[in-house]
Amino acid sequence: MNDPAPVAETAPGLTRVVLGVTGGIAAYKVAELTRLLVKASVTVDVVMTDAATRFVTATTFQALSGRPVLTDLWQTGADNAMGHIGVSRGADAVLVAPASADFIAKLAHGHADDLLSTLCLARECSLLVAPAMNRQMWANAATQRNVAQLAADGVAILGPDTGELACNENGEGRMLEAPALLAALIASRQPKLLAGKRVLLTAGPTFEAIDPVRGITNASSGKMGFALAQAAAEAGGVVTVVAGPSAVATPSGVTRVDVTSTAQMADAVMVRIGACDVFIGVAAVADYTPAATHEQKLKKTPDALTLTLKPTVDILATVAARAKAPYCVGFAAESHDVERHGEEKRKRKKLPLLIANRAQDALGSDENEVTLLDDGGAHRLPRMGKLALARRLVAEIAQRLPRS
Repeated sequence: MNDPAPVAETAPGLTRVVLGVTGGIAAYKVAELTRLLVKASVTVDVVMTDAATRFVTATTFQALSGRPVLTDLWQTGADNAMGHIGVSRGADAVLVAPASADFIAKLAHGHADDLLSTLCLARECSLLVAPAMNRQMWANAATQRNVAQLAADGVAILGPDTGELACNENGEGRMLEAPALLAALIASRQPKLLAGKRVLLTAGPTFEAIDPVRGITNASSGKMGFALAQAAAEAGGVVTVVAGPSAVATPSGVTRVDVTSTAQMADAVMVRIGACDVFIGVAAVADYTPAATHEQKLKKTPDALTLTLKPTVDILATVAARAKAPYCVGFAAESHDVERHGEEKRKRKKLPLLIANRAQDALGSDENEVTLLDDGGAHRLPRMGKLALARRLVAEIAQRLPRS
């Protein structure tokens, strides 16, 4: 199960969202989603079914959104008495969360007997649904047929997740958490610049064991690598991250492969590289590993300790040297002379694109400032948040991909 995506402070591409709430205990999570959207300066219109009001009151959503909550198909507040049409006009998306089995069936068969189901039929924007129900209800053949029909109709199905359910059972049917739903809304509005492209990234540090408790590593949080993974997935890519030890959450829709050492990372990359269109080497890979690893903890003594180190495999250069290499992008964290050292590295590894930055400015930070190095020279980008930067870098990469 993927961890919830990081909470976004901004929601690029989103200005107004309609949240449809149906009857289910997971409705409480939509209150948190409303708060996150408003915090990101998104206007939120909440539409509730009658059953939804049995779980969370309309007053709660009105307080969080700062706007009237709509519940009645027949209310006369709209100037032309066409509220079921007007609500979705100008919205970037309609998200139904939680989407009960009953409401999914309504959507699949085109029923329109309340305000929410009617506006879903009359909308002009995209529709996303986040199912939430008991595991048997989710697995029921009728529910699966209805979900398949919605997907065929172009409706985005978000989840469900697997975990502990309100009925005290464990299984598939749990609604995604609010941050993951927000990430999905944002992703729905991003240009699909990598649609159909298979993207493999490395992220985080690697750890080279000296003994069972000590090792050699690099100072890397993995934030930039996972931000790029999220941005690539938002852009429509099929994304896999091979990650060294990192506490950063896995973005929704991204496959994560955890490794420890550089050798393990190289093995995981090589197994998958043949099926990839783009390889992005973001990981801060240890350049050296102990020539011998001690099975027992080394005891401290007054004497100096000498370690013999040997070079690790150069994953990026190995991938770039393949006969049918994917489009390769490298990263270089330098302490000084960033552009000169970065360009030397790019040429040495025969990369079409390398992204260079000052190591002391980026490590552990939520922001970064980079320079793109390619055959056309150096292209500096302004300092920005790592996710915003990742989206910009994905656009730059997509622009440079060979046209098939």
